[in-house]
Amino acid sequence: MNKIADFADGQHIVDCYLVRDKLELVTKAGKDYMKLILEDSSRTINGMVWDLESALIGSFRKGDVVKVDAFVQTYQGALQLNIVRIRQAKAGEYKLEDLFKVSKKDPEDLYQQALAMIDQIRDPGLKQLVEYFYKLNPNTIKKLKQHPAAKSIHHDYVGGLLEHSVTVAEYAVSFQEAYPQMDKDLLIAGGLLHDIGKLSELAPIPLNDYTDSGRLLGHITIGYQMVHEAGARIGLLSQKKLLQLEHMILSHHGEREFGSPVVPETMEAMALHMADLCDSHLKQMEEQIETDRTEGSWTAYNRVLDRYIYKPEESDER
Repeated sequence: MNKIADFADGQHIVDCYLVRDKLELVTKAGKDYMKLILEDSSRTINGMVWDLESALIGSFRKGDVVKVDAFVQTYQGALQLNIVRIRQAKAGEYKLEDLFKVSKKDPEDLYQQALAMIDQIRDPGLKQLVEYFYKLNPNTIKKLKQHPAAKSIHHDYVGGLLEHSVTVAEYAVSFQEAYPQMDKDLLIAGGLLHDIGKLSELAPIPLNDYTDSGRLLGHITIGYQMVHEAGARIGLLSQKKLLQLEHMILSHHGEREFGSPVVPETMEAMALHMADLCDSHLKQMEEQIETDRTEGSWTAYNRVLDRYIYKPEESDER
């Protein structure tokens, strides 16, 4: 595949890309044209369609994968595509991993890790509840393996939600070695279910944008509702245990100003919050280091983390 990051001025491109945005505009001379933002796993680029009347310009929407025939040109110091032919891509013409960022970890391996952790849950009601989301519904299982954990910021790629959930559960359980009085069953369940609401908050890739319920309610509220409704149907699950798990989901952002309606008030809830914070921050730092192009030992300023990040050189690691 011709990756956008490798484009050169004057190059002829015939390949498939995601339509991240689509704008229909008018020139100063009054002629209609189209401006697209096309994307693959490496970068985005503007694409211009000047002849909207051409029979070579097919019908497509924002979020579609399209096949383009275009020429790379430089405009105001940046590369863009002059598109002469475009249509919706057909099945088999592209690979998911070429167009979207994908977890470095195999989704099937992550799913098996999740199932292995669920098998460690001793409380039969709590185990049934987690299995309801991770084992009983094929559609939910498919979404778990493909869904991103965020629109941006961290784990915003195919398989990101499952990767984040498994990692957070592992981190949370590790705290029990120092604090054995914590309930391991709750730590596993909380880790695997804390972001389950993101299955409804975010539209699946390729859109990866907020749904109406996502904007109006947010994943914490949606996740609480999903777990509460599922838990109410499980006779083996005690109300006390369900209440503790619901508290973990509602409080996992740690503070009210960060979106949680309550703060962590159990040891398990605090462990979940710290595990979630740790994984999200470390992932942001990892991605900043991997993608940073500034010279020297420090990355560009990260506005989300509010800091620069040190980039260890190979000599530092030996």
